[in-house]
Amino acid sequence: MRWISCLICVLIFAGCGNNLKGPDVSGIPVNLKLSRFEKDLFSLDTNKTVTELDPLIAKYKGFGENFMVAILNADPRWGNDTVASYVNSFLGSHRSVYDTAMAVFKDFTPYEEEIKKGLQHVKYYFPSYTLPKQIITYIGPLDGYGDILSEDALIVGLQHHLGAGFSLYRSDWVALTYPEYLTRRFTPSTISVNAMANIVYDIYPEKEEDKSLILQMIQRGKRLYILSKLLPGKEEYELIGYTKKQMEDCYAHETQIWNLFIQNNLLRTIDNNIIKNYVGESPKTQELGEASPGNIGSFAGWQIVKKYMSANSSMGMDELIKKDEEEIFQASKYKP
Repeated sequence: MRWISCLICVLIFAGCGNNLKGPDVSGIPVNLKLSRFEKDLFSLDTNKTVTELDPLIAKYKGFGENFMVAILNADPRWGNDTVASYVNSFLGSHRSVYDTAMAVFKDFTPYEEEIKKGLQHVKYYFPSYTLPKQIITYIGPLDGYGDILSEDALIVGLQHHLGAGFSLYRSDWVALTYPEYLTRRFTPSTISVNAMANIVYDIYPEKEEDKSLILQMIQRGKRLYILSKLLPGKEEYELIGYTKKQMEDCYAHETQIWNLFIQNNLLRTIDNNIIKNYVGESPKTQELGEASPGNIGSFAGWQIVKKYMSANSSMGMDELIKKDEEEIFQASKYKP
């Protein structure tokens, strides 16, 4: 089963905005069914969990079983009474999370529409891609999974979209998994970003073979470029997971960022212990100071891809994915 998870939630031309007018996708049909699993789950009569749980799991075929085993970590070998007690414990400990989610997402329509528009762009750029048929919202452990792409559904973990100020995000047990630089992205506005990012990773997955830092930077830059096309109304900082100020500072210091890689001969390294410092999630880039964001290599890779695509504007997204990263790097002649 395809099971792509964005745990955080976790990824245009010169300037900080992505407010470019995209193609007209209004005529592309997208049929989505919205199911609110969390409402059904938290409506269980805790005195009858033993008898009510199995019908609920059956109602959400596929996801219901995965929720129990992969998200709640319930052992399939447990007896019914043990499972019921375990579920009741979760419902009790997360009741305040549910109550907050019901206040924030009383009406999920705006987010459903954003996702639908993103899927219309997916179909425009990748017409052969099989779109998910439903959105399933749920509430799971705060320190567990977030947004997931399954075989036929976009699965939204509302517990990771309650707003950066939600008090439980600052609790020690959550912060061990999701520190503040990640939970500040736990907002409603990142629902569509995470959903489309998971689809981008499904279309263009990680390559397993070892790659130098520069090639990994460009791979990530490709994904960010494609993500910006799927969500043309989103700001760049939302797509990469920065604050607005961090994004502005990256553009203001783009030359210094690039010099960091050039002057330290980092581009051709294949040492993953070094590479992880520049691509992937981290609170900062050590060499650039406390206020700098992490994942700075992805930012630079994005700029390289944008420069390349500005000279190859007729290139489709499928062709961009297949284009050799080294060729993109050399042809871009990127030098901020």
